[in-house]
Amino acid sequence: MTGAGLELGGPAPDFTLRDQFGQDVTLSSFAGRKAVVILFYPYAFSGVCTGELAGVRDRLDEFLTFDTEVLAISCDPVYSLRAFADAEGLNFPLLSDFWPHGEVSSRYEVFDEVKGRPRRSSYVVDLDGNLRWAVHNANPEGRDLDEHLVQLGKVV
Repeated sequence: MTGAGLELGGPAPDFTLRDQFGQDVTLSSFAGRKAVVILFYPYAFSGVCTGELAGVRDRLDEFLTFDTEVLAISCDPVYSLRAFADAEGLNFPLLSDFWPHGEVSSRYEVFDEVKGRPRRSSYVVDLDGNLRWAVHNANPEGRDLDEHLVQLGKVV
């Protein structure tokens, strides 16, 4: 069980969000082709989030080896995500859950209504479009980030 409405083994809520280039990315388009790691993070350009996504960037080949797509989601606008990706050399999709604000984060039960941003959470969606693994409020600093990425790689 991941939350009140989401079940491990059950279907992942589908979505279409714009990436840092303004292109639509639809979760269900990966079904049957790739597993998907979804990383919800609070803010572009914040210290912990920058470190977390840089860690993913540095280990991206470990995920892609397993025929996996990595999608990172925040409530930042597309233009901020483009600047963030360019500044940090992030070469995977950064998706904007800006409008309607936090709609996808809410469906994944990670939207913090008080702060107006997603809580740090990760999901793995299998080839059939089902939720296979989830972790919430991970503290991805230092060794914690490395362990988190190792666990994601093992699940995928």
